[in-house]
Amino acid sequence: MLKSRLLRERLDKIDWMSYVWLVYLPFSVDVVKGQWFWLVAIFIFFIFYVIFVQIPAWRRVTGTGEMLIAGLFVLFQANNYLIIYPGWQIPFRLAYRPKRYFYWFCGGYYSLLFSGLWLDFTANPDVFKWHNGDVLGLLFPIVAPICSYAWSRLLMRQRQLSQTNRRLQAIIRRDERDRIARDLHDSLGQSFSMITVKTELARKLLNNSPKQVEQELIDIEQTSRKNLQLVRSIVNNLHQRSISEVLFDQGQKLAIADIWLTTSGEAAATKWPTAVQNRFGAVIIEAMTNVIRHAHANNVQLRFIEDEHTYRIIVQDDGRGKKYHRTGSNGIEGRRSRLLAVNGGFDIDRNAAGTRVVMSIPKE
Repeated sequence: MLKSRLLRERLDKIDWMSYVWLVYLPFSVDVVKGQWFWLVAIFIFFIFYVIFVQIPAWRRVTGTGEMLIAGLFVLFQANNYLIIYPGWQIPFRLAYRPKRYFYWFCGGYYSLLFSGLWLDFTANPDVFKWHNGDVLGLLFPIVAPICSYAWSRLLMRQRQLSQTNRRLQAIIRRDERDRIARDLHDSLGQSFSMITVKTELARKLLNNSPKQVEQELIDIEQTSRKNLQLVRSIVNNLHQRSISEVLFDQGQKLAIADIWLTTSGEAAATKWPTAVQNRFGAVIIEAMTNVIRHAHANNVQLRFIEDEHTYRIIVQDDGRGKKYHRTGSNGIEGRRSRLLAVNGGFDIDRNAAGTRVVMSIPKE
């Protein structure tokens, strides 16, 4: 059972859509069949392509490798189709980075492409005549980076809009809960307060037979006071901030700082107990503040995970944070103490992608 679940999780992580386009790779293999240098180059290109998809931390190396191999085919094989792979794949990922990276990529990409086209033209001017079908085939290599980048930005904005809408819906539900809280406070709260006042008055007036009724009235008084405290506790819990409210506010601040926020499992996290959401909310605010001030990140992702025993949040940014303990700073220790107060956990370290923070609260 455990092995099958792990297998399903690994299969779910595979970006199958990225591999669909590899069905066109054999056409490039067919053109250079028998030429071992170029066949080996295509094989290395395939390896780079797979690693680029599966291991984000190596994308600078594998993306550069793809471009160099595709550039060799453009310059020396008049193959302008292999370059479409990095031309579509790399800009799609660069949409999450500052625009200057896309501009740098386009500079290198179009330099290789147009240099190859110039060599093709000097070797055979007829290749660019309109009756030749290859001319129309050049359209996609030229527009691929622009289309890929624009498409990725559109998907990213749609995803953020969808997340914002979900948060607004959660806030609307929160408003309804606030209304219920006010009703509880105005009705039951006053009612229990009156019971308390009347029982206290009755106890004072019944001095003539205290043994008969005083103890009962004291019990009523104590019960009513407990109920009043319960109502106040419910009201306080309803006024605590939910994860959606926190993310709505922090998402706006990150957007101003030009940092992209993405989440996974957020919809399920909005159903976590109010006290858990409130506890995590305060820590998330501090974590996002650190990302904005110190991480120098372009992207930050929050993963909300729930298992049989634990609620857990993983914060991953792509910044350059190195020193997690600074003299005179209580930020990290403050977050850790907030969670340790409820027997939770807090870990922070640097990995290949950037800085990773893991926060947890046990269900019990």
